[in-house]
Amino acid sequence: MSSEVSSAEKGQGASGPPLRFGTLGAARITPVALLRPARSNPDVDVVAVAARDPTRARAFAFRHGIRRVHPSYADLLRDPELDAVYNPLPNSLHCEWTIRALEAGKHVLCEKPLASNAEEAERMAGVAEKTGLVLMEAFHYRYHPLARRLRELVDSGELGRVRHIEAHLCIPLLRPGDIRYDFALAGGALMDVGCYAVNLVRYLAGEEPAVEEARALRLSPEIDRFLEARLSFPGGLTGRITCSLLSARAIRASARVEGTEGELRVLNPYAPHLFHWVRIRTRRRSAIERVHGSSTYAHQLRAFVSAVRDGTPFPTTARDGVANMRVLDAIYEKAGMARRGGAVLAGKE
Repeated sequence: MSSEVSSAEKGQGASGPPLRFGTLGAARITPVALLRPARSNPDVDVVAVAARDPTRARAFAFRHGIRRVHPSYADLLRDPELDAVYNPLPNSLHCEWTIRALEAGKHVLCEKPLASNAEEAERMAGVAEKTGLVLMEAFHYRYHPLARRLRELVDSGELGRVRHIEAHLCIPLLRPGDIRYDFALAGGALMDVGCYAVNLVRYLAGEEPAVEEARALRLSPEIDRFLEARLSFPGGLTGRITCSLLSARAIRASARVEGTEGELRVLNPYAPHLFHWVRIRTRRRSAIERVHGSSTYAHQLRAFVSAVRDGTPFPTTARDGVANMRVLDAIYEKAGMARRGGAVLAGKE
């Protein structure tokens, strides 16, 4: 039996009734990634939540105006009024609960990284293809106009032949008990922030890399707090990613593309709606650009609705998630670390 939280009903969206979402858990990312963009999107209505702690779920629902609280994840998936599910659970639970949501007939917006490892991601992609439902990996930065502009600059030939691409995302996460430091929950710097850098280098290169070398600084034998990897691509260019959850700096969020005719640098490609710049230096010109756009999460949510309603193609597909996870697995192997394992924390039924 679900409890009700009063909230104003949303009206008709531009293309009919809004897409009705349920969210699994009461994660800190949910208000930013789903609830805030949903408020300004008439095509989305977040109507239900479930969490392992019912008290926390009720408090979360009350605070954010979510009408229904289900006693378990499984009960939420059985809700016939839901069209889609947002999955921000720990990485180790992405596979199980995404598959269960798809099998229950719900489209899924799943937080990054898509799974604990490539094998899990492959299973998820297979179920999405079998059911014909949308499974989108929530690399929200890919939906901002900046991402398109970066690829345009790389593909334009202005930089000449691209020789090297690198991406960095380092943050100071000073909470030792945080789930991102938990191997059982598929944590680690590469899984949390490094997956962004890997995704960006793959996107700008337009090819899948081989991992040549990787080294990690560890918080424990199984958890990387810092990791860097050297990559190579079939077309001859090289790559590098750097990530950290205990950064010596306040934050490092950047990327660089080096070509035979010039260089491109970008500050904060991952959350450009907050602040960013793109610097282009070639033999012909030197310029700084900024690309306007709303919140990356708002762009992502609009793309999700369009994919569900109209079958509009989108970049962060389940298959792209499989490819990204293969690189993460290979980096861990080269660094002499175990790939992340899988669901060891059972979700509440």
